[in-house]
Amino acid sequence: MKVEARTLPGFMELLPKEQILFNQMKEKIQKSYEKFGFLPLDTPIIEMANVLLAKAGGETEKQIYRFQKGDNDLALRFDLTVPLAKYITEYYNELSFPFRRYQIGKVYRGERPQKGRFREFYQCDIDIIGDGELSIINDAEIPSIIYNTIRELGFEDFTICINNRKILNGLFQELNQEELSVDIMRIIDKLEKIGEENVKASLTELGVKEDAIEKIMRFIRIDGTTDEKLQELEKLGFTSELFKQGLQELKQVVTYVRAFGVPDSNFKVDLTIARGLDYYTGTVYETFLNEYRELGSVCSGGRYENLAEYYTDKKLPGVGVSIGLTRLFYKLNELNLIKAKKKSISDVLIIPMIEDLTVPIEIASELRKSDIKTEIYLNNKKLKAKFKYADKLEIPYVVVIGEDEIEENKYKLKDMKTGNEQLVDISQMIRILKQ
Repeated sequence: MKVEARTLPGFMELLPKEQILFNQMKEKIQKSYEKFGFLPLDTPIIEMANVLLAKAGGETEKQIYRFQKGDNDLALRFDLTVPLAKYITEYYNELSFPFRRYQIGKVYRGERPQKGRFREFYQCDIDIIGDGELSIINDAEIPSIIYNTIRELGFEDFTICINNRKILNGLFQELNQEELSVDIMRIIDKLEKIGEENVKASLTELGVKEDAIEKIMRFIRIDGTTDEKLQELEKLGFTSELFKQGLQELKQVVTYVRAFGVPDSNFKVDLTIARGLDYYTGTVYETFLNEYRELGSVCSGGRYENLAEYYTDKKLPGVGVSIGLTRLFYKLNELNLIKAKKKSISDVLIIPMIEDLTVPIEIASELRKSDIKTEIYLNNKKLKAKFKYADKLEIPYVVVIGEDEIEENKYKLKDMKTGNEQLVDISQMIRILKQ
């Protein structure tokens, strides 16, 4: 009995032309990260469950893929940040701080199947980890990396939204709502998705008093330019030291974001940005494509003071962001904002017209030495079928090698787009193909 060939829900598989496009996006992100001096890292997909679950709880724990192998309780990683914390703890004495790493890899979450939500997906993370302390200026560098990366992906009209969790926590101190701060921030974080009225209703349901709700809503409604918002925050006159510290940090970040070359048109202070994860303690970021807000944040993250606290007594503060590449690719493709332009990665197809393939193989080797992506058609088909293969995959050039070509030491090179043919030696061929 035959087994049905099907892919599990929540797992993305692509045809080659789409996979080429996906890989190109991934490579652009990697190059952008490396441009800023981030080091590559690749942590295991499988970890001991107690390592991954040290800080997890609630919904996160429910979504984890967990299984037994022998006596070992194992789990698939659900993000790249928790394995990073483990990694830094394990290799602390061998690392140089601040430790700047990037990782692009698959993570796994048992999400409820729905369109655009995946159970296996790529995250593209950067983090800067300090030993004991980490200058706030690192928080300002992160938006410049986001700015560079999103532009590398081909977008110009986007906004990096920046806030500081200390400002929000300071507000809660002023309102005597500290015990509910995490829950309140999670609700505020949903403002754009659910609207003001639903935020108010959720806060009421949480037990926040009406006068406190009004103050919260007035606070997050502060509007204007980045500098005007900072001025309005100053005018509130809050006495909370935490609020004052957060405001001072935010002002520093804004100053240095500009120094790093990010235009005011591509970033703003957004007091509604809270980030749902409770390990963020300071600066937080979310990035939106302005014409496609329905995509949600395409790059988000923030500052955490001690992510590795469950593994070590050492204080290891950090700041970082993540791009959910799989979801971003899916959404951009769905909206036809990206197009697969190449069906093949080959620059040239060699078509042998002889039984002895020694010379065609030697020529292919020479081309590859010159970094020319070269494919040889090895199946015994008619010439028409071989050209049809090249045409279908949109391979730009074809080289025909027969007895006459070998005797003359010149080979027929055909431009598949224009139809032009010319006889060339190997050096001429390399020069043309590398243009």
